[in-house]
Amino acid sequence: MAKRADTADYRSLFLSDIPMIDTRSPGEFARGAFPCSVNIPLMTNDERALVGTCYKQKGQDEAIKLGHELVSGAIKEGRVNQWAQFAQQHPQGYLYCFRGGLRSQISQRWLAEAGCEYPRITGGYKAMRRFLIDTLEHISQQDPIVVLAGQTGSAKTDILRQVPNSVDLEEIAHHRGSAFGKRVGGQPSQIDFENILAIALLRSRHQHATKALALEDESQLIGRCAIPDVLRFKMAEAPLVLVDASLEQRIEHSYVNYILRKLEEFNVADSENGFALFAEDLRNSLKSISRRLGGERYQLLSDLLEQALTEQQNGDGSLHRAWITYLLRDYYDPMYAYQLSKKQARVVFKGDAQAVQEFLTQEVK
Repeated sequence: MAKRADTADYRSLFLSDIPMIDTRSPGEFARGAFPCSVNIPLMTNDERALVGTCYKQKGQDEAIKLGHELVSGAIKEGRVNQWAQFAQQHPQGYLYCFRGGLRSQISQRWLAEAGCEYPRITGGYKAMRRFLIDTLEHISQQDPIVVLAGQTGSAKTDILRQVPNSVDLEEIAHHRGSAFGKRVGGQPSQIDFENILAIALLRSRHQHATKALALEDESQLIGRCAIPDVLRFKMAEAPLVLVDASLEQRIEHSYVNYILRKLEEFNVADSENGFALFAEDLRNSLKSISRRLGGERYQLLSDLLEQALTEQQNGDGSLHRAWITYLLRDYYDPMYAYQLSKKQARVVFKGDAQAVQEFLTQEVK
């Protein structure tokens, strides 16, 4: 493998989805990472903890010595082989550690000794994370944004997917955005969410220059993922485009997304227990808003949900439309109307899905 230079061109790395070896410990990786990185650590969590303790007690030289003792022989060979295999599969890739210092330098040297020259990202994770934070802040503050709003179930996400310059916040958060929006597989960590979002904004700007960016109207939290304040404040001032959809359209959209597709996701993840997990997810979602519903209304909806689940097990899921209808009409719609009353001055366009899509396409293309 021909030798390539180390790099600090973080923009190109993220725009090109360059594969990266993250040599930090698994614990560090779990707290925050990048979408194109794979964790092949120099040291395990326990090994790193021992080296860290040694560093505090005896200094750097003794810590380095201990690290070499812990990662030697067959252990060292196994890790070098993993890095080399990744390098062979991804010859355009790079490796890094937290600051681009000792761990990545050791990994790079060991690889070279094994006959594999592989470049390092100088500055490491810390510098790349700083680059993404700065990118998110700059784009949020400087670039024009238009926000798509509409009642629950009006297929806003589907519309955005047809608009050239848009970013799907719910997809990045792996959550559909409402109390019933939990998805199989869970959500990314807050840091991962911010990293993926920043990369999406960077790519959007790169592809569409200064054209307006289309985003869906969201609350501060999408599930447990918080929209960064700088972007949230910009969205709160941005022009609004409203999509109109009939109650019948919204019921059907909600039924397809929150019942049919959600059940399919659970079944794919666990073919044996999929339905039970799906049913429990719906029950928990309804329970999470029980206080706001009030005791009597919650009990009514809970009874309707249980009837629908029973019939669904017998092959007919259509009864779910009953509680969905009630929830949309009597719970979500009044909340939407109240929120919209405070935003009317920002509305620049209103229409059905096709009209909104055409308007947004013209605005942001």
